[in-house]
Amino acid sequence: MRALLVLTLVTGVIYPLVVTGIAQGLFHGRANGSEITADGRVAGSSLIGQSYNLPLKNGQETPDADLKWFQGRPANGLGSNSLNTRYKLILSGATNLSADSKVLIEQVRDAKAAVVKDNSVPGHTVRPSDVPADAVTSSGSGLDPDISPAYAALQVHRVAAKNGLPAAQVDKLVDDHTTGRTLGFIGEPRVNVLELNIALKGLVAQH
Repeated sequence: MRALLVLTLVTGVIYPLVVTGIAQGLFHGRANGSEITADGRVAGSSLIGQSYNLPLKNGQETPDADLKWFQGRPANGLGSNSLNTRYKLILSGATNLSADSKVLIEQVRDAKAAVVKDNSVPGHTVRPSDVPADAVTSSGSGLDPDISPAYAALQVHRVAAKNGLPAAQVDKLVDDHTTGRTLGFIGEPRVNVLELNIALKGLVAQH
């Protein structure tokens, strides 16, 4: 009984308090979910992608993308979330579809056609060969918050046209929010979509 009480106190009270205290003191932002705030409220997490869609119309099952915002990667995964539609997936995980899966091939084909159509605006035409892989495939978790600089750049002319902004300003916004490889050699350059869209909202407000 004494051993049980001591271990309960050490492992159930003291240790969690020490770990929580260190996390809050040294890594406050990460310990609280890597929250990103905008306009005085939490807009989301820098670690989890979210959707930028228009409200559902009558009889519509799949919402249309709100094309005034930069769009993230497709969120195909293990289970959908019908309650908080800001985050499409309720479970983190890949589709587990093989490379020769007819379902996956159809998803990629449809996604590519949509990217070409949505991002082709007067004076700027997107070709199928311009579409990067991350624009038409979901990540291993299905919750990737980042896109490649190539996919962000592909969306610049459409975002600029929808918001009445010069394309050069939007392009600079992408450059300013592009993060390089971790430690210079780990991973790939990336753009956090939530942070980019918050900056875009601020740029639109200035005009």
